[in-house]
Amino acid sequence: MPRSKTQREDMIRYARMLSAIGTESRLRILRLLLLAHPEGMVAGKIQKELKISPSNLSHHLEKLKHEGVISVTREHTFRRYRANTEALQELLTFLYVECCKGSSVIRPESIVHMSR
Repeated sequence: MPRSKTQREDMIRYARMLSAIGTESRLRILRLLLLAHPEGMVAGKIQKELKISPSNLSHHLEKLKHEGVISVTREHTFRRYRANTEALQELLTFLYVECCKGSSVIRPESIVHMSR
């Protein structure tokens, strides 16, 4: 069944988001920002925590920001980075619905364990 233009655009967006977090450094940055949610972190603290050079960190942060995985706000001379939890929730929902729910190969309950 052909996909609508919106579905195709969503597919492209999610693919770009996955690509953006698809390196070890970016995944480590995202994990750190999720742990610091909702306050986020300034670039210097991210650099110190992950021991990434300033230019390398800047490159990774820009890619994550460009694909909507993180957001940035200016605070005086600093920039505070936060995980875009809404976009990440959309991505996880997409993966769950498109890749798990409609297939008997991967059982969703084996992935998602909800604590009571």
